[in-house]
This record gives sequence, C-alpha cells and structure tokens, in this order.
Amino acid sequence: MHFTIEIEQEKEGRWLTEVLELPGVMAYGETQEDAIVKVQTLALRLLADRLEHGEAMPEISTVFSLAA
Repeated sequence: MHFTIEIEQEKEGRWLTEVLELPGVMAYGETQEDAIVKVQTLALRLLADRLEHGEAMPEISTVFSLAA
C-alpha cells in the first residue's frame, strides 16, 4: 500500500499533516519537515499496533509520498 501525506500550513504558522489512507493519523509541527516526521512516526506506530494485535494489514511496498 502507498500512503499519501497531505500537508498544509495554518494561519498561525504551524504545519498540519495527515495520512489520507489512515483516518485520524494527523500531526502538527513547527516546520514542514517536523510535521512530516511526526505523522510518519504516528502512522508506523498505528501499523505496528495493528500487526501486533493480528489486525488486517495492508501490503507495504512504498510507504509515504507527499500530496501535490
């Protein structure tokens, strides 16, 4: 499965990222790079938790890309 990261900068200046294929996986960061790292970390933790608990897992080949 391929995960897409949507990223936007809020009026206050902080960055918001979201993994579109994983509802609820969102993170804020002071910089664009910080927000991307945080949301990737959260997504991987969610997938690891699903794997650990025997839940359905997507096939992982390429993990992340940035939305245009």
